[in-house]
Amino acid sequence: MQKIRKGDTVVVLAGKDKGRSGEVIKMMPKDERALVRGVNMVKRHQRQTASQEAGIINKEAPIHLSNLAVSDPKDGKATRVGFKNLDDGTKVRVAKRSGEQING
Repeated sequence: MQKIRKGDTVVVLAGKDKGRSGEVIKMMPKDERALVRGVNMVKRHQRQTASQEAGIINKEAPIHLSNLAVSDPKDGKATRVGFKNLDDGTKVRVAKRSGEQING
């Protein structure tokens, strides 16, 4: 089970966007990276195709998982993630900061 998943709200711990938060759009587990909405924006020059216009566009670049932390469901601050086995045999993620169960 992964500590960070697609759809989680994360906080950036290091880099030019330190302190900002956003939703994970895409996970890249082999590269240990993630795309986070509105974080680590870069400009890309785009050639015109049948479906897209030409120009300079802003898009998210992947950010390393070591620079991300899941935000606590209670107060929105960065927290570490632990795991807990429930009585019915399922394994869930738990925020170390507050003890709350992380959705997903």
